[in-house]
Amino acid sequence: MATPHAATGGPTPAPAAVKILIAGGFGVGKTTLVGSVSEVAPLRTEEYLTRASVGVDDLSGVDQKDTTTVALDFGRITVSPELVVYLFGTPGQERFWFMWNDLVNGALGGIVIADTRRLDTSFASIDFFESRGIPFVVAINCFHNTNTRTPEEIRAALDLDPQVPMLLGDVRERDFGRDLLLALVDHLMELAAVGPPAPVG
Repeated sequence: MATPHAATGGPTPAPAAVKILIAGGFGVGKTTLVGSVSEVAPLRTEEYLTRASVGVDDLSGVDQKDTTTVALDFGRITVSPELVVYLFGTPGQERFWFMWNDLVNGALGGIVIADTRRLDTSFASIDFFESRGIPFVVAINCFHNTNTRTPEEIRAALDLDPQVPMLLGDVRERDFGRDLLLALVDHLMELAAVGPPAPVG
């Protein structure tokens, strides 16, 4: 039930909701990023890896990981009384990719997390956003000081368009998560100012 507005006595309008997807390969840090920036305890759907995942989930580079997201991660950030941001972390394994088509509905933009040890696991997420015309930024997760590539080498390896923002940092750090969200907002504003591309032909 809506509460009376202090100035007019009428109902307080519900805040505008913005939906952002957090995508990337298996074990790159999607659940960690949502947890680091959410103002509430994030909803997680992690389950322990079992023998059934052997030969199905690629654990290369993350062989210490013992859980996996089987549905989605969900977090919330209240920017102001008028604006709330909802974060949806997608599952990374190929067998759960069918959920992406439902999660993307209504999304304003996305963040693709990449691990330099396994850059190829982020190709599908990048292709997904590009094919649907959804703006996104790329987060290079440098946890445990594992990054040995320059930003130029990473951008070339991911075949990113020059206008796609790319930030390097640790997704466990709240400040880095904030920087990613601000970079996405700036990117969306720049695209809005330019307007849609002119029709070909």
